[in-house]
Amino acid sequence: MHKTFDFKKYVEYKVYSVTTIKNGYGFRVLLTFTDESTKTQQHAGFKTKKEANACRDEVIGQLHTGTYIVYGKIRVEDYLIFWLEDIMRPRVSDGTYMSYRNAVRNYIIPQIGKMYMSTLNQGYIRKLYNSVAEKYESVVKITRTIMKTSLDYALNKNVLAMNSAKDISLPKKVKKAEYHVLKIDEKKILTLPQVLKLIEASKETPIHMQILFAALMGLRRSEINGLKYSDVDYIHRTLKVERQLGKKPNSKVEDCAPNMLTKQELKTKTPAGVRELPIPDYVFEAILEERKTYEKNRRRRPKEFRDWNYICCSTYGNPRSKCYHHKYYKDLLKSLDLPDIHFHQLRNTYATILLKNSFNSKGVSHLLGHAKEIISVDVYGDTQKIIEDCLDVLELFIESVIPKEQESQYYDYSDTVEIDLIIEEYFHAA
Repeated sequence: MHKTFDFKKYVEYKVYSVTTIKNGYGFRVLLTFTDESTKTQQHAGFKTKKEANACRDEVIGQLHTGTYIVYGKIRVEDYLIFWLEDIMRPRVSDGTYMSYRNAVRNYIIPQIGKMYMSTLNQGYIRKLYNSVAEKYESVVKITRTIMKTSLDYALNKNVLAMNSAKDISLPKKVKKAEYHVLKIDEKKILTLPQVLKLIEASKETPIHMQILFAALMGLRRSEINGLKYSDVDYIHRTLKVERQLGKKPNSKVEDCAPNMLTKQELKTKTPAGVRELPIPDYVFEAILEERKTYEKNRRRRPKEFRDWNYICCSTYGNPRSKCYHHKYYKDLLKSLDLPDIHFHQLRNTYATILLKNSFNSKGVSHLLGHAKEIISVDVYGDTQKIIEDCLDVLELFIESVIPKEQESQYYDYSDTVEIDLIIEEYFHAA
């Protein structure tokens, strides 16, 4: 069990006059909290009355501005574990929590865990960053996030007088990540002919719809699993993406329906992830066919069937798990002699094909659910050849799935308000 803390805000205070305490001078501070409880803190050890009065004046200023340290005798180790388990764990994904936990327990605590929070300064934090950077650059970036965020919380709770991590930069040797940039490596994506082969072959597997949503609409795996038929606008042929499936932070098996611990409905990864997308004809027809199968299974199993309306589901209506696709997907790649790329890289394939067909990069970012993200493609080889070699064979396929090239006048790179309208022009109605 870890230590827990009840940080209370003081609403009133009283600073007593300087008096003799033990062999020197000092004064006491009486704090009153919102629940009417009180706490007395003593400041002593001054050799002269003048020194004690100077400190008293400083404390009065801190109390007035709200920067007075109320909980100074807390060790960094105890505070960080409390912050990690009680404050962050209920609010972040399991993956983020595990990354934070690794950094806190294996890197931060061994170096500064025995110190008191009130003694932290920029020198100690800079030394921490340098030490972690010697081992792993990725971990030092997480460490910096943890320190800045946790010390902000400590400052707000009167554990610290200032956030010493606020203005500390990472060591110079740590490469700075470009802000909001999605880099796509063409060595790790498929060409158009390969996409077509994969789609055709997937028809014989249970992951056909997942392949379509990833390769032809650029959806994330967790977003695909969370799609419902109610998200489809059958008149305008659009798809609303507004949820994903995963494990809620700190949730337990007993809190969920059977076998649903990792299939709980969550908000999208970011607010920009909520979006409405035009559905390519190819995908729209597949949705209609899949719906027929869904209704057939529901009639066959009226008692056992879970009518939750998920598009990608089992014959009993259960949504697919996060890794359900893995075996089928890897087998497909192997049987078709395709590059062994991650499923997520189908999303990058989708983005690259759009970009190479002169689609506005801001529009692509919108489709991907990254409204503020810049997309860059790391080019390897003859990129025009990737597209041109297959145009004749895939002309009909491209017309129904991939947007045609348009004149640049359609794009307004300084304003993304019209993106939804522009995108619709690139997808043909049936």
